[in-house]
Amino acid sequence: MNLYFDTSALVKRYIKEAGSESVREWIRSSDHKATGLITRAELSAGINRLLRMKYIIPEDYTKALHEFRIDWESFNRIPITEQLVARADLLACEYSLRGYDAIHLACALTWQDLLGTQVSLASFDKELLDAAQKMGMEVLYQ
Repeated sequence: MNLYFDTSALVKRYIKEAGSESVREWIRSSDHKATGLITRAELSAGINRLLRMKYIIPEDYTKALHEFRIDWESFNRIPITEQLVARADLLACEYSLRGYDAIHLACALTWQDLLGTQVSLASFDKELLDAAQKMGMEVLYQ
């Protein structure tokens, strides 16, 4: 299975919360996994926000970032190009998506186009999942 992760799904690999076990299983069962290049900053900012909100303790923050940065190299990273952003622009308008959700969908669709085979999208964002399904993608969610 070729699996694209948006940030809402990938963060659950590093922070224990509802859906974490599903994400870990999806990662184990995937043949290839990818995410957008922007996910690196978006995920780090999200983990930092959880620390600031005192949802996690400093030790869990440090461990999560360390594990994520080690795992980063194992992901296919979809570059954010002018062409991809233009595709995201159209997707955002057509499906009423937030900016980064449109970027993630454009990344997943671009990766699917490049592979020439089905890619499944892992997300915990309903609007993004709905848009992906309307585009003919398979989706994973809990």
